[in-house]
Amino acid sequence: MVAGAAAAIAGVGGVLALADIGSPLRAPFTLFFLIMAPACAVAAALRGLDPLSRSVVAAGAAVAVDLLIAQVMLALHAWTVRGGVAAVAAVSLLVFLLAHAWRHRGRAARSRAS
Repeated sequence: MVAGAAAAIAGVGGVLALADIGSPLRAPFTLFFLIMAPACAVAAALRGLDPLSRSVVAAGAAVAVDLLIAQVMLALHAWTVRGGVAAVAAVSLLVFLLAHAWRHRGRAARSRAS
């Protein structure tokens, strides 16, 4: 139930930022999205770690992804709020899909070997 509420809050934050809707909830929900989207994507890739280590590494990686995207966009003089949120969403989706594909490929290789 808590994970569903967190996903809903993050989703609303992303939509509020991308749609440029003025709301008092826009800033905290968007910040929540900017931390949770890359953290969940990295956590999906770190299935072998224990839960506490995975959450600490995922939180650190989320901050690193956000800072890296901001630095690249600022260096290219392409910084916008919408662009930053979209870039974080795209990188998070890419990391999540790569982790899923890697895990699926590993299962397929193990089932062929048996």
